[in-house]
Amino acid sequence: MSIFVGRDSEIGVAKGQLKQSASRIIVINGRRRIGKSTLAEKIAEGYRFFNFSGLSPSNTANDSKNQMDHFLRQLSKQTGNTYESGSDWYDVLCVFAKEIPSQEKIVILFDEISWLASGDPHFVGKLKTWWDQEIFHGKNVLLIFCGSVSTWIEKNIINSTAFYGRISAVINLQPLSITDSVKLLKYKNFQGSPFEFYKILAVMGGIPWYLEQIDESQTADKNIENLCFKRNGLLHSEFEYIFNDVFSKYGNIYHQMLSVLSEGMKNLAEIRKAVNYAESGQLSNLMNNLIVSGFVTKHEQWNFKTCSLKKQSLYRLSDPYTRFYLKYIKPAGNLEKLPTGFESIIGIQMENLLIQNRKLIMNELNIDNVLRDSPYLQKASSSRRGCQIDYLIQTETNNLFLCEFKFRKRYLGNEIIDEVKEKMDRLVIPRGMAVVPVLFHIGEVSHTVYESRFFYKTIDLENFLVE
Repeated sequence: MSIFVGRDSEIGVAKGQLKQSASRIIVINGRRRIGKSTLAEKIAEGYRFFNFSGLSPSNTANDSKNQMDHFLRQLSKQTGNTYESGSDWYDVLCVFAKEIPSQEKIVILFDEISWLASGDPHFVGKLKTWWDQEIFHGKNVLLIFCGSVSTWIEKNIINSTAFYGRISAVINLQPLSITDSVKLLKYKNFQGSPFEFYKILAVMGGIPWYLEQIDESQTADKNIENLCFKRNGLLHSEFEYIFNDVFSKYGNIYHQMLSVLSEGMKNLAEIRKAVNYAESGQLSNLMNNLIVSGFVTKHEQWNFKTCSLKKQSLYRLSDPYTRFYLKYIKPAGNLEKLPTGFESIIGIQMENLLIQNRKLIMNELNIDNVLRDSPYLQKASSSRRGCQIDYLIQTETNNLFLCEFKFRKRYLGNEIIDEVKEKMDRLVIPRGMAVVPVLFHIGEVSHTVYESRFFYKTIDLENFLVE
């Protein structure tokens, strides 16, 4: 098994289901490489475990037959028995049911379930019938569904009438926190300054499989160069691989949408215009698919006075690796080395990483009366100037915590005060509200910044690297 860190709350949810006497189904959702299968294996520790994974679809006429044969080969490997080739999924699943003891608690993983279903439009119905007739009554099973194609699982399992009332829990697996990511890197014996750790996390996010590829004998820069910019680097073309898995032949419009968002947050109308998409409700559905698949985050914008949501939301390319790939790896082609201005590139990448870890931000600020929080964009108009806030938090006490993120190796001086003052001057707020500036930084900050007492808090991001 891979190095395992974190996931305590997710394991707690699953263990709660395991304690039940009746058979249960849970779903583990999340982007590819995020550790769904590894989590399922961790959940199954101490129990008899059956593990099945679908074959990547081949778009051939006999794809369903290939999936069934592969399933039976996996079953044979786990039981030591041999089975005749199947011609119908229900019959194949019933063969499996005979291998499941009635009294013992069993954990079963159907990994890449959308692949298992490929080629058979009635797969979900047969699976539901098998569960109802062969498993739910008379067996003691925790059945786990996993898959990288989260949109398929949403439609065919979580929101389907076939499995209505049968799903006991849905675990939407998120990237590891900064703290757990660092713990994983340290288990691998990677050593370096906080700056080194953050460089890696700014590119790879908290995706466990990516972090496991780090060579502890190399610097952060060398690791990123080897993995991302060398032609044979594991992350050099990783995006195209996972993207094709998730969106298959329909990926062109999704690719365009992500490319637009790699330039910054935008609302739906701006995205539609940029990709030249016809006026229809379909674009919002496509955007929702990108959100469900773990590539994009939707950020509601709101009215400070009433705290009500505005009509238009902003969408952000929130996966650090995907943004880094579209913005720097793909345009570089076969550069074979880090691009020029790499440090400033990492600074921009850090915004995504920190927003992804907003719980750490909240804990550091020690505020719990939050009404709204999000990256915030004030559009310019005839009566006001525009401004963009890295992260804005509104509390019940009429405070707006304006969070500024700075990732610089060089000294940070009084220019940061002028920069944030400019944003505060531009931000239009109602009477009776106060803007409270907060600085999150890596690297040294001038003593004059501290002495100015301009910032409510000046927080060293090194704090996030330790528990």
